[in-house]
Amino acid sequence: MSGPPRTAWATLPADEEQYRPLYARVLGLRFVNPGGVLCFLFFEGVVALAVLLALAELVSWWAVLILPAAVAVMVKLNDVVAAVVVRSAALVPEQERDRFRRQMEPVIGRARVEWITHSVPGLVVSAEPLGSPARPDDPEAGRARRELG
Repeated sequence: MSGPPRTAWATLPADEEQYRPLYARVLGLRFVNPGGVLCFLFFEGVVALAVLLALAELVSWWAVLILPAAVAVMVKLNDVVAAVVVRSAALVPEQERDRFRRQMEPVIGRARVEWITHSVPGLVVSAEPLGSPARPDDPEAGRARRELG
């Protein structure tokens, strides 16, 4: 296959290029690698959809030409964006990648949660065990015992 030589960041070796679907070879996709079924849907499926829409008189017959071309432009644009992302990721220095990995490591441990005293209507929350003696001057403990008992 003639064309520019492949660079180191290309995803497919040159010997595997001949086994790719015609749709991917015609568009010159380097990073997006659609299979045979997806290429069939991208081209023949879109042509069939455009013909059905034209037969139903929802679009003009120009859609049979324009819709597959628009899908091909979007697939090629997706490939170009993927190329830009891969190139920019390759420019990140290794130390930045290591720093990012260290920041994103999960931390395993226990969090200390302070007890917040508040009341919820219809629910009694007590920090003391049920069998512990309460202070006689504590009206909340007496009310809790009456509601539980």
